[in-house]
Amino acid sequence: MTPTVHGSEFAQLRAFVSVAEHASFSRAAEQLGITPSSLSQTIRNLEERLSLRLFNRTTRSVALTPAGDALLQRLRPAMDEIAAALANASHFRDSAAGSVRVHAARVAATAHIEPILGEFYEKYPEILLDVTVDDATVDIVAGGWDIALRPGEVVERDMVAVQLGGELRQYPVATPRYLESRAVPEKPEDLLSHNCIRWRWAGRPLPYNWEFNRDGEWFELAVSGSLIATDRPMMMRACLDHVGIAFATNREADDLVARGDLVAMLDPYCASYPGYFLCYPKQRQMAPALRAFIDFIREKARE
Repeated sequence: MTPTVHGSEFAQLRAFVSVAEHASFSRAAEQLGITPSSLSQTIRNLEERLSLRLFNRTTRSVALTPAGDALLQRLRPAMDEIAAALANASHFRDSAAGSVRVHAARVAATAHIEPILGEFYEKYPEILLDVTVDDATVDIVAGGWDIALRPGEVVERDMVAVQLGGELRQYPVATPRYLESRAVPEKPEDLLSHNCIRWRWAGRPLPYNWEFNRDGEWFELAVSGSLIATDRPMMMRACLDHVGIAFATNREADDLVARGDLVAMLDPYCASYPGYFLCYPKQRQMAPALRAFIDFIREKARE
């Protein structure tokens, strides 16, 4: 008898495609919003119904069997068509609804998400934004995020990337009190004799090397100091408390410099660079809630 799809059996096929694409029961379960044990039972039920083994499982890996691979090749276009049909139908709603999971570097979240929230929810009250503010460089697909806001230097090449807010600059800053009894650096190498407050990408073992530009060529400087932080507000707070010299973006430091709270240094060596980007996986169809958020944040970044 030819197998047919009824009721909850569609959920089994959706679960199968998710496990196949993630090559992981735990990541697929997170995407589907169910427990790994429930997902495992769903796949077992599907295999029993078809009388086929679809996956080879070990404690370390999940791989498709030839039968599973053949099923995936036939199912994926059908699932894409169903997603397209649902997305098209949703256009008839009066407003976008649904959830959007966002992973944002702290500076990007402060500059591009926090200021728009009030206006965004006036327009889209039915959208749930689930925002993770984290400077770690993560795999947004594997982690289940829909979109990320991150520096251009860590945007994956296979992502759609849209620049937000133009270019940025980084430059060393310190309080007048810190500099009272110390020589003000005149070239980047002079920083090596100062207490520098270093920042480290979350999840990386070593602090970020400060980057400067001399005669059109970029170079890195491995400074040293008594404080390393993965939290940039902590870095800036320590700088304002006269601990040492911080390497800050213009978004973090321009107002403080203008007020006289901080002194900017080494301007000739601090060139502009591409700032933050909104990035997301290439996809044929996009959920209305995600499209609404992307369009809104892009529009506000241009203002």
